[in-house]
Amino acid sequence: MTDRPETPKDLNNEELAQYIVNLFQRIVIHYSLWFTEVKHQMGMEKALSVLNEATSRGLKIQMNRLSKTLGFEMKNDLPAALTNMPRESLLALMDSVSANWLVNDGVWFQSVEFAHGMGEAKRCNDSAWAQFSPFEAWSIKNFLDMPEHPGLEGLKKALGFRVYANINVQSVVDEGPDSFVFQMNDCRVQSARKRKGLDDYPCKSGGLVEYTYFARSVDDRISTECIGCPPDKHPEEWYCAWRFTLKNPES
Repeated sequence: MTDRPETPKDLNNEELAQYIVNLFQRIVIHYSLWFTEVKHQMGMEKALSVLNEATSRGLKIQMNRLSKTLGFEMKNDLPAALTNMPRESLLALMDSVSANWLVNDGVWFQSVEFAHGMGEAKRCNDSAWAQFSPFEAWSIKNFLDMPEHPGLEGLKKALGFRVYANINVQSVVDEGPDSFVFQMNDCRVQSARKRKGLDDYPCKSGGLVEYTYFARSVDDRISTECIGCPPDKHPEEWYCAWRFTLKNPES
């Protein structure tokens, strides 16, 4: 970087591009801190309501401003270049964005692990899932306009709309009207470790938080049971499996 620039306008083009990327990072962090603080002060239910309002208002304003600056067309409050993409390209983009989400999760884990040890990394990981799983469940229910109690069929659909569903291979085995088993048949993280000759990553503690909180947030009548998850032994056809049971379906 140039010596002691007085303002961003003193930066060269490459430095200015780096600065703009940094500004996007600040927006993301500021956005998440607002949500975190509203949740802390007012509770999750009110925070999600505020989030919905802030997003619906703010995203439209921001996208319209960027469209004018960058010269792209908007269509139904979305970039026309995005909605006009061939379906195959949109699906590829969906997979790429989902893979980037997993990269983001992994680099956070490793950054804590390398600096402070595996114990601290797992503790932060499990706590992060306790926050993310209810949010992802709410986000999916909101996106699909689900009722408050969508039952097991709603949970099946919600599991298919998770970020993980775009990058892993998963399946559902029905057991009857009141329960089903969800299997993670191919896990991107565990498969990568297998290719390197490494043992499974022991993700059970995080999984118990992740799946229990997700299912309960989709429908608070649903309970979660772990059938198996590393470091548990598991068959070749799945890495982890979970049983979801609907309690008091008439309530």
